[in-house]
Amino acid sequence: MTKFDHKINDIRLQYKIWIEDSSGTGILGDGKWKILKLIEQKGSLKAACDDLGWTYRRTWGNLKKIEDYFGFPLLARYRGGSEGGTTQLTAEGKKLVSAFDHFHSQVDRLIQDGFMMFLRELQA
Repeated sequence: MTKFDHKINDIRLQYKIWIEDSSGTGILGDGKWKILKLIEQKGSLKAACDDLGWTYRRTWGNLKKIEDYFGFPLLARYRGGSEGGTTQLTAEGKKLVSAFDHFHSQVDRLIQDGFMMFLRELQA
């Protein structure tokens, strides 16, 4: 028994992943990744923003910064009739989300493994 044992079960790991440019400006992270995935699922930037409780204007500005950085659109907007339009990810947008999905899952496994080693060390 160690002095840490009484608190080990209460410890939770929290982390965020993001990528930035050489000047330290954020390009893509967990939040923008989440909204892009939700836009693709919902077919609407507004619906995705509403689900997350985010403002449309700020979210649109953040996504525009990613587009400006990479130099291509991530979103394709289609005007609709009585039912309204839709917003979909472009092929490049889908590729960016897919690549971040794969990257995130690899990092998640490594971080979880490291966290388990941390807990084991505390209990040793």
